[in-house]
Amino acid sequence: ARHAVRDALDCWGLDAAVGDTTVLLVSELVTNSLRYASGPIGVRLERSHPSTPGDGSGLLVEVSDPLPDPPTERSAGPDDEGGRGLQLVACSARRWGTRRGKSGKTVWFELALPG
Repeated sequence: ARHAVRDALDCWGLDAAVGDTTVLLVSELVTNSLRYASGPIGVRLERSHPSTPGDGSGLLVEVSDPLPDPPTERSAGPDDEGGRGLQLVACSARRWGTRRGKSGKTVWFELALPG
């Protein structure tokens, strides 16, 4: 997933900082899906352009899996090896959330793009 995301962002000419953040957050969400869900996992990227003046362009990223339960954000202790994925998403993304689908759920986040 990381290589596919990096390749897509490179094709769009997005800078390394956006790429690094996107790859990190996708990796965290895909890891959660692999840990808790069985079945196919999907990753979708969409670059949005502002529809009104003053709105910046953004990058919408979605990670879908067949588990219907939304992920739970938790507070990881300083010595915990895991449990920070959703915290990273919440701190790094302009917006994020979850939605149920016909057969599972999607966790999505949106990053602001420079320019």
